Amino acid sequence: MANINLLPWREWERERKQKEFIAQTGGVLLLAVVMIFGAGQVLNNAIESQEGRNQFMQGKIKVLDEKIAEIKSLRKQREDLLARMRVINELQGNRPVIVRVFDEMVQTLAKGVHYSKLQMEGTQLSVAGVAESNNRISALMRNLDGSDWFAQPNLKSIKEDPENSDYGEQASTFDLSFVQTNPNKQKEEDL
Repeated sequence: MANINLLPWREWERERKQKEFIAQTGGVLLLAVVMIFGAGQVLNNAIESQEGRNQFMQGKIKVLDEKIAEIKSLRKQREDLLARMRVINELQGNRPVIVRVFDEMVQTLAKGVHYSKLQMEGTQLSVAGVAESNNRISALMRNLDGSDWFAQPNLKSIKEDPENSDYGEQASTFDLSFVQTNPNKQKEEDL
């Protein structure tokens, strides 16, 4: 057989494979760098897109918060208006009651008695006045107690006033309180 030296060819083949391996490794590394850079760009774009959506949503949320605040303000105004309307309706409903209270005070006023002061706090009425005698004050209290519009007459004080020019020596000044009731409301509650 012929004597052929294959050592240089093997060496050349080994160098060629080594260069090919280095080129392939460099290509893979280059491809990996490009892929990593591309993936980074995709992620950066996704993050920027999400941040844009987040800013858009925050803007919309801010607009909605302003609308919610406006709605709360409108609800408060509505409640205030309804409260005012209730007060107005109550006052209009009580208007005839006040007239009736004054009319009833005149009807229950005993002969020989007149009021010098009248004060009302809620449903509590306080009167100060002058009477011809203590019997007249008793008659006034009986009239108040018998009235449908008044209850619980309470005599706070009574003083003799002999120097009174209207009623003479038997005259007395008095302070009296009683409660105003509404018989119409009691009838409504009974129904």
